[in-house]
Amino acid sequence: MDLRILYEDAHLLVLYKPAGVPVQSAKIGVQDCESMLKNYLYTKNPEKGQPFLGLIHRLDQPVEGLLVFGKTRAATAALSRQVTDGKMKKRYLALCQCEGYVDNYVSNCPKFDEICGKTTENVEKSVDNWIECVDFLKKNGRENRSEIVPEKTPGGKKSVLYYQVLKQIEALRLVEIELLTGRHHQIRVQMAGMGTPLLGDHKYSRMKGPVETVDNFSIALCAYHLEFNHPKTEKHMEFKTLPENPAFSKFLEGISKKV
Repeated sequence: MDLRILYEDAHLLVLYKPAGVPVQSAKIGVQDCESMLKNYLYTKNPEKGQPFLGLIHRLDQPVEGLLVFGKTRAATAALSRQVTDGKMKKRYLALCQCEGYVDNYVSNCPKFDEICGKTTENVEKSVDNWIECVDFLKKNGRENRSEIVPEKTPGGKKSVLYYQVLKQIEALRLVEIELLTGRHHQIRVQMAGMGTPLLGDHKYSRMKGPVETVDNFSIALCAYHLEFNHPKTEKHMEFKTLPENPAFSKFLEGISKKV
């Protein structure tokens, strides 16, 4: 994998992670973001010895998108506090499968224009409001999955996200998601729980998608938007990218992939 670093300074770096690559892995011989970044940093300044790299947040291996890492302990602590305090904004684009749909239905809203720089044609419905989704999730570490459970279930954790449908073509919806809590497989579980599982997510859906994803290691989910304050200067920082999974192509056709 070629490292795609979107921003770097003495305190942090922002990376685009492709689908199929783990953020961190204990398996020998497996390429992961952490080890590759450490090798990159060491190669830049071998005289400094083993470089420090702090993990702030993660993405599931089949998910693509933006990640920020700390290059110092102080920066890592400051960025981690922003995650804990809900001050780091993380938004995703996803393709969700729907069993029932209206032919040629296309929705449009100001958010789609803001995200992608494009206004759709043949507008049939506007979607202006976010929908709040609240569940209680419990992790099953033995099977590496999470489940929606009743509120007072021991081990269940409150999980909150906002979402809105940006566009629908046949049985697929392009959905924007803002993650307010960071639970294990949260987006995947909650969207499946609403009957609209993510395209390509074989762990939480048995539905066969109308469009194939890249391979069995890819889910139609992209962490496309990341906002936080610089841990040293406190300057507001914002990064965007668009999904590279070809399943998104008919939704994002003609849109630049520049961040």
